[in-house]
Amino acid sequence: MPAIGGEGVQASDLAASIAHVVPLTRTRAIRGTFDYRAGAELLAVGSIVRVPFAGRSLLAVVARLDDHSELPLERLASIEAVAPERLPADLVALADWLAREYCSTPARALSLMLPPGAGHGLHEQQLLIATATPAGIAALGDGTRLSAGQRAALAVLAGGGEVVAVELGTALLRRLEGRGLVRLDLGTRGRRPPRQVVASAPVKAPALTPEQQQAVEAILQALTQAWSTGRVADPHGGGPDTIGADTTDAGAPAGAPLPLLLHGVTGSGKTEVYLQAAATTLAAGRDAIILVPEIALTPQTLERFTARLGDVVAVMHSGMSEGARHDEWLRLARGEARVCVGARSAVFAPLANIGLIVVDEEHEASYKHDSDPRYDARNVAWQRAQMHGAVLLAGSATPRPESVMRCTRLRLQERADGRPLPQTTIVDMRGSHHPLHPDTRMALSDCRREHGKAVVLLNRRGWSNFLTCSSCGRVWMCPNCEVALVLHRAAGVIACHHCGHREFVPRSCPDCGSVSIARHGAGTERLERELFETLATPDFPVMRLDADASDLSARAAILARFQAASAGVLVGTQMIAKGHDFSGVTLGVVLDADQTLRFPDFRAEERTFALITQLAGRTGRGSEGRVLVQTQTPTARSIRLAAAHDADTFLRGELRRRKALGYPPFATLIRLVCASPEAERADTAAAALRGHLKPRSSEILGPAPLFMLRGQARVQLLVKTRARAAAIAAVGAAVEAVAGTRDARGVAISVDVDPI
Repeated sequence: MPAIGGEGVQASDLAASIAHVVPLTRTRAIRGTFDYRAGAELLAVGSIVRVPFAGRSLLAVVARLDDHSELPLERLASIEAVAPERLPADLVALADWLAREYCSTPARALSLMLPPGAGHGLHEQQLLIATATPAGIAALGDGTRLSAGQRAALAVLAGGGEVVAVELGTALLRRLEGRGLVRLDLGTRGRRPPRQVVASAPVKAPALTPEQQQAVEAILQALTQAWSTGRVADPHGGGPDTIGADTTDAGAPAGAPLPLLLHGVTGSGKTEVYLQAAATTLAAGRDAIILVPEIALTPQTLERFTARLGDVVAVMHSGMSEGARHDEWLRLARGEARVCVGARSAVFAPLANIGLIVVDEEHEASYKHDSDPRYDARNVAWQRAQMHGAVLLAGSATPRPESVMRCTRLRLQERADGRPLPQTTIVDMRGSHHPLHPDTRMALSDCRREHGKAVVLLNRRGWSNFLTCSSCGRVWMCPNCEVALVLHRAAGVIACHHCGHREFVPRSCPDCGSVSIARHGAGTERLERELFETLATPDFPVMRLDADASDLSARAAILARFQAASAGVLVGTQMIAKGHDFSGVTLGVVLDADQTLRFPDFRAEERTFALITQLAGRTGRGSEGRVLVQTQTPTARSIRLAAAHDADTFLRGELRRRKALGYPPFATLIRLVCASPEAERADTAAAALRGHLKPRSSEILGPAPLFMLRGQARVQLLVKTRARAAAIAAVGAAVEAVAGTRDARGVAISVDVDPI
């Protein structure tokens, strides 16, 4: 299929009579572009149109404009309508790359980038805008008879600018309009998302530490170099093979810097470095994208960037209303906003002249999209940086081995406030049957006595992991997934954390009638209750933050409450360890720290190290801090090195291990999953894919069964390769050859390049 997009609007485009469009359909069998008569409408690459297609009216995106078609003009259908918004041409080209890189289709890739509400008649909000007339301003001082409300409204309007009528009272302003003192006009006003202040944000830049200053200077040098050459390095093109090679440019095109990795300990001031880099980017007339790993982190980051850079900062994430996302998208597309802060999808912000892309907490798995196309926002950010001649700046206290391998590393090894990293103690839980060790209980009691703050991480929500019948051994399982149901006592249900299935808590066993039902394990809900009963006072509250607080505003309220409290405990899952800047936390506790080590995943040690290090990072900011790590495996390498704050030793060992075993970053993994309600159909499709897969320099594992998920039997193939591009092309060709055939009838085939 020919590449799509890539060029801007040309005069010849506007006069073109043929539009080559990509219909936005999810069907894999429909690929490539389709020709339509352009008609009298002015079109450009990226125009969003509605076209007749296979008996339906579909949205489509113009990929190319031309003055000829392989079909006679009279046989072509006409475009039905053109949306007022348009995708930038560079996003159309990015969609083509994304479809190829992740074995998807251009239509699915383009759907990720559409303006919110495209094709659904979503327009800017129409409002009455009030302004004071010269007579109205004069009336404030010439004795004109005015009511108290009218005088107050005119005083506000006389201060200058426009005010939305409803803010002062439309009826009151209508009366003033009748007297010629106010003018009311119909206008538009962007639907801005509500501000959620979780911490104070300094307006003025603080003095930098020597390490911060060195990092800023290195970033400015990279910005200058990238903008002058218009190129950056391909992150898959190579890089340093050892941790110590912090300044190498191996694998970079001539004159182009590698992506940058800001490796800074927690509390070292990475955000201040991002702010100064963004300010420099704006001063140079270029735009910036700031990515955060979680929607819950956007208010904190947005507040800091808005305080420093002003109203040029926009925010985009899926937790906003469609109207607010639409208006923020328009602000970015028009150049009214030049910095976009947001979670994963903000990487597609419609900025015209990107000079900097920041990926904060770059180690987080949440940058990976979990549905087709299963893109990695970090990889997409690298691609956009290359397309725009921009700099990619990733930051983390626990960077991935892949990033250490491929990026120029900048170091921040001291906290910005000069305080040491918290003392970390490993607590041996072997032989213990209670979630809290006596030493942990004592530390929490000391924290309450000293009127301090504590964060307690247990990466498992709910009350108990599973229920069993003590008489017959029955385990309550999800009817749609081959997993046990988790007890949520407050809601009175047992629930599946995969498909959302819920049942009331059983009073007796349906198999044997026994009322002896045992609960196994502990989650955050049970831990919160225990701490509430043993520690909570009006001056020492116990709070909980996990995915049960699914609403963004509810999570923000919990964070704001903990931030504002002078003392207390915050219990939660891994989301409490993700980049939050809590003040006054003196104690951090990690429960069941080796839980992630028990997963059959080559990243298990990396995840364990990151989780402990990140939780420790919430502790001891602005005060002395200590961390307790409860574990059944106190000698595990990742736990020992995390407790010692020794990231370099951990990364060196991890890179050696992965090189020996042929895991990323020394190889690429591609996962194919065939899913069907009928296990036999899934097996047949997987076997057909296996027969078409013959990539060179690759190892193919499977087919192998996976546990049932959401009522679907699943079979997996795994491709392990050192020839990334060739393997991706081979997998894409195999999927195209099998999808839609008899072998794959009733089977959903998913492809995951770089699976997490």
